[in-house]
Amino acid sequence: METLKELIKYCEDVAFDLNFTKAKEWKIQDKSRVLVGFMPIYFPREIVHAANGLAVGILGGGDKKQIFKGDAYYQSYICHMPRGIVELALDKHFEEFDGFIFPSICDVIRNLSGMFRLFKLGRFIKYLDFPQNFQSHIGGTYYQHELQSILDYIYEINGVEITAERLNNSISLFNKNRELTNKIYEIRQSFPWRMTAADLYNVVRAGYVMPVEEHNIILDRIISYLNEDIGNPLDKIRVLVIGAFCEQPPLGLIRTIEMAGCYIVEDDFLLGARWIQGNVDTRTDKPLETLCNTYLSQSTFSSSVYDADNPKENRLLKQFSDRKADGIIFAAPSFCDPALLDHPILQKACNDNNIRYISFLFSENTGQFKVIKEQVGTFSDSIKLWEV
Repeated sequence: METLKELIKYCEDVAFDLNFTKAKEWKIQDKSRVLVGFMPIYFPREIVHAANGLAVGILGGGDKKQIFKGDAYYQSYICHMPRGIVELALDKHFEEFDGFIFPSICDVIRNLSGMFRLFKLGRFIKYLDFPQNFQSHIGGTYYQHELQSILDYIYEINGVEITAERLNNSISLFNKNRELTNKIYEIRQSFPWRMTAADLYNVVRAGYVMPVEEHNIILDRIISYLNEDIGNPLDKIRVLVIGAFCEQPPLGLIRTIEMAGCYIVEDDFLLGARWIQGNVDTRTDKPLETLCNTYLSQSTFSSSVYDADNPKENRLLKQFSDRKADGIIFAAPSFCDPALLDHPILQKACNDNNIRYISFLFSENTGQFKVIKEQVGTFSDSIKLWEV
């Protein structure tokens, strides 16, 4: 069995391979297999898996890809992530992909789907507009129609029929994936020194580019290591990092927060991997309908979702309490309208409940962290020295 260090290194290598070698190697083993790229935040990967496909997360170039051409396609006052994705597209990193899904997050992602149409990438482009009406007979019916259209696209490519048995099997695999991922978060809540937040990030991100069956094995092995008494606790505060649900922070930023005196015990990095709270029921002969209704009733909170009946500030406060955190770091990508529009609401809730917080902006290719380290370090010290 690999050591914990070897497993994490393998995950990091796979997660940041911008050529998606792992996914492309998987595809060529069977000519009926398909690769479907999806943009952040959430996409029900189960449906692609059931159609003999692999849904691959496309998260931008981060600080691994220098941008030359991508800047020419977007204004200076939008986030950085689409520039990196355009750069990857123009440099032919998506050559083996059969289709692309663009979930409805914001205007930037919507316009990015138009770019991909102009580039004539893949065999289909789908802008997936999630329901904002959370009644099953309205939003659920609409959402089911949207997902069925994706399955129809895939069927035209490989002719794979989706049965209830196949989809229920796929759903059960992703149920297991979320259970294992959440288990790691639970272990880190009690023993955050056993695995750094940066290492956890690498492990979760690897699941976006490899078959879920392999990722489940890796998660299970990692849990077995984390259940051992490893590492030593340090004098750090426990924080939530909120706001990075779409454009991802560079690894250096996550490490900087940790080195500045914080244990990150909860975050919204790679939020789609844990979007569904709990399991999707597999004891049904209508799994697609069940999957859609689960989205309506068991989704996490996010700036991209209208959720008037269950305000996100209340859910953030519960998350803060459940994780026994000392403070919150609001870290959002520059020019991210959904996150920045939510911050005043969330920060007011913090003020009203005497929760300490700080905020700053980042970009996926931020390379200098000195100012952030000083800010976070001061925040950490102030809590440790003057905690009441």
